[in-house]
Amino acid sequence: MIALHDLLVAAPGLAPAATPVCRDGATLLDRAAFRARVAALIALVEARDVLDARDASAARRCALCIDDPFDFACALFALFACGKEPVIPANATPGYLADLAGAYDFMLSDADLPPLSAGAETAEATHVATAANATYPIDPQAPLTLYTSGSSGTPKPIRKTLAQFNAEVHTLETQWGALIGDATMLASVPHHHIYGLLFRVLWPLAAGRAFDRALGIEPLQLQSRIAQCGATAIVSTPAQLSRWPALPGFAALDPAPRAFFSSGGPLAADAAQHYAASYGAAPLEIYGSTETGGIAWRRQDEGDAWQPVAGAEVRRDDDDGALCVRSPHLDHTDWHRTGDRIAFDADGRFRLQGRLDRVLKLDGKRVSLPELEARLALHPYVAQAALVSLDGASRERVGAVVALTGAGSAALLEDGRVALAKVLRRHLADYFDAVVLPRHWRFRVSLPFDARGKLPASAVAAAFAPRAEGMEVLAEARSGDTLQIELRVPPTLIHFAGHFPGLPILPGVVQVDWAARLAAAHWPRVRAVASVERLKFMAPVPPGAVLKLTLTHDAARRRVQFAYRLDGRDCASGVLVQREDA
Repeated sequence: MIALHDLLVAAPGLAPAATPVCRDGATLLDRAAFRARVAALIALVEARDVLDARDASAARRCALCIDDPFDFACALFALFACGKEPVIPANATPGYLADLAGAYDFMLSDADLPPLSAGAETAEATHVATAANATYPIDPQAPLTLYTSGSSGTPKPIRKTLAQFNAEVHTLETQWGALIGDATMLASVPHHHIYGLLFRVLWPLAAGRAFDRALGIEPLQLQSRIAQCGATAIVSTPAQLSRWPALPGFAALDPAPRAFFSSGGPLAADAAQHYAASYGAAPLEIYGSTETGGIAWRRQDEGDAWQPVAGAEVRRDDDDGALCVRSPHLDHTDWHRTGDRIAFDADGRFRLQGRLDRVLKLDGKRVSLPELEARLALHPYVAQAALVSLDGASRERVGAVVALTGAGSAALLEDGRVALAKVLRRHLADYFDAVVLPRHWRFRVSLPFDARGKLPASAVAAAFAPRAEGMEVLAEARSGDTLQIELRVPPTLIHFAGHFPGLPILPGVVQVDWAARLAAAHWPRVRAVASVERLKFMAPVPPGAVLKLTLTHDAARRRVQFAYRLDGRDCASGVLVQREDA
C-alpha cells in the first residue's frame, strides 16, 4: 500500500514505475503512464490559469466532470498537485451544474482533455521525461468536495480530505486485500459517487492493483474482460447484480471473480443466494454514506445482519434508535449520528429498520424527496407536489402526487395523464438521474392535507391505492363547475363477483354510487341524493378499465350531471338530484 498523497512521489520503495494502474483493453497502463498523464494535465491546468490571466488562488475549485475513469484519476491528482480543490458533482446534467455554479470556479470535462492514444501517450512520456523522477507534493489534508442529496431538499456538499480517503482505502485493504490479491477491479458503478470513487479508483491506486477502463459491464462483457484481465473482482450495485443471474453467461464466468462488491442499498436475498449457489459466496455488501464512508458489511449467505468494518465503532441512540458511528473515515473523533434506525442482535451485529429522514436510495442513487418536490413545484403546471416511497415487491419506487395549476389542468385535459407525466419527468431530468425520477403519478385538484394542515405520508401513499369505495383515482382536473376524473377499475373489485359469471361487468349502481361520492368529496354541499334522473347505460365496463368521469355541478338547481366514457365511448350518464333538506 502507498499513501494517496505519495502517488506522485518518485522515490525508492514508493510505487515502482511498473506498478499496474489501469487496463485499457489489452493494454496495461502502469504507474509511469499514470504519472506522465498527470504531469501533462498539471501543465494543462497551469496553462489554463495563465491563459485566463487569473490569480491561481481565485480559480481554486474545479468541477471534475470526466467519465473516463483513468483520465478522471489523472485529473484528480493533477488538481491536488496544483493545489486546487476538486468538486465532484453527483451528475453532469445542465440544470444540476447550473445550480452548483457558485460552488466551483472552473470545470474539467472529457472534452477538455487531450486524447490518450498510443502516440499521445508517447508524446506525454517524452514531454515529461524529466518528471519520471520528479516529485509532485500533495498535501495529505487536501480537500475534496462531493455532492449528495440532503434531507433539506437541496444538493448537499460533503467536504472531505485526502487523509480521510487514505484511511478508508487502508481499511478496505485490511478487510479484503488478501481476498482480492492482484485482481483487476471491474466496475459498473460511476466514480463520481463515493462508492465508485473508493472501490473503482482510489483503493486500486493505493494498493497497486489495476482497475478496468471500461465504463460498463454485463455478464457477456465480463467474460471477455476476464479473458484479458485474468483474476478479477466486481464492483457493482444491487440493481445491477439482481439482473445478472437471469442473463446469459452469468454462471459461466471463468475464472470466477474473487469477489462481488455491492453498495447503494440492500441486495435482495434471492439475488444473494444466486451468487452463493454459482460462486460459493454471496456478494460483499457495503453499508455507509458519503458523509461517513464505509460503516459496515455483510454476506447474506452468512447472515442478514451488518457488522462494522475494521476500525469502526457503532452504537444505537436510546431515544429514537438512530445509528451512531465513530471511525477514522470521519473528519472528527466524535460520534456521528446517521439518518438510519437500527436494532442490534445478540451477536452485536445490527439490522436496518428504515430511514429517519426523507432521503432514499434508488438503484444505488441517493435522492432527497424534498429536493424532487421543490423542483417539481417550479414547473408552471404544478401548484404543489408531494412525493412518497412506495415499497414494491422487487424494488423501492417513488410516487408523485401533484396538485395542478390552471395551466396544468388544461394540459391534463388537452393531452392526457400519460403525456403530462412525461412533461414533468423531462423537467426533472435536467437535474436528476433518470433512475430516481418518479415512475408513478397522481394528479389532484389539491393535496390531501389533514385538519391540522399537515400532509401525512400515509395520506400521500393512499393516493396510489384503491379508495374505500373500490375505485383508484388516477387524475383530477377542475375547470369552473366541471370536474374531470380519470379512474381505474381494479380487476379484483368485489362487485364483479357473480355479475356476471364468465363475463364480469361493473354494476350500474356502483357507477352511480361512485359519481355521488366523488361529487360530494369536491362540493361539500352535495350530500344525500334524492333521485337520479335521465339515467342511461350505453356500454359495459369490464375489470381493469380506465374510465373518464365528468361531473358538472349546478349549485342553483342542486344537481350534478355525470357521464362516464371508456376509450372514447359513452358508458353511462345521468343527473344526481340533491335532497332539498341536505
